[in-house]
Amino acid sequence: MLSKNQTKLITSLQQKKYRKLHGLFLAEGIKVIQELLHSNFELFHLYVTETIFEEVPKEKRTLVSDSDLKKISALTTANNCLALFKTPEVLPVEQKGIVVALDDIRDPGNLGTILRLCDWFGINHVVCSLETVDVFNPKVVQATMGSLTRVNVVYTDLNKFLEKTKLPVYGTFMDGENIYKSELPENALIVMGNEANGISSEIEKLSTNRIAIPRFGNLQQTESLNVATATAIILSEFRRTS
Repeated sequence: MLSKNQTKLITSLQQKKYRKLHGLFLAEGIKVIQELLHSNFELFHLYVTETIFEEVPKEKRTLVSDSDLKKISALTTANNCLALFKTPEVLPVEQKGIVVALDDIRDPGNLGTILRLCDWFGINHVVCSLETVDVFNPKVVQATMGSLTRVNVVYTDLNKFLEKTKLPVYGTFMDGENIYKSELPENALIVMGNEANGISSEIEKLSTNRIAIPRFGNLQQTESLNVATATAIILSEFRRTS
């Protein structure tokens, strides 16, 4: 049985300000929760509708009804488990290898997919502008499918970060150099821009290299690629040539 205070706390975590206030975030579904439990993320409490995750101490596990779980779930269709985890400390960004920077990515699904891609391609650090959607947004956590546990995500003033970085900055633009004909380094910072507007003019000025994914369609009328799709292609090319 959930108390009113528990319900209030859990549902409040769907909002960024309360996640920051309490230092907690939501995770739902067996796959995501399992990944988090097997990482260095610290469990605050687990709510389940059936006997699962028995390895979790009883004092941190509560059996609830389907209707109770539906009340606290951030999903349209509630799962059979929901967990609260403590927000981890942010690690410093290592200025070597490939680092991905995100300039004002707003869609939770895009951010979650990009983190899965970074996990797949062995990218350890993602630097986000302060305007980018919160990585602990329940929809982002869900979309990462556990990759959140293996990729360090840092939010900062992206302009200042790029001004100080020693890595070459590769901005992605429609009029950039054909990525398939570019010599790509093993160490680089790759900037992906906003879904609708691309890379901001301030960040564009700090890009030392301009790259693009060429269009091959006969009519050349496709306006742009989805940012997560573009990230997949670009990371694949950087890894292929490294």
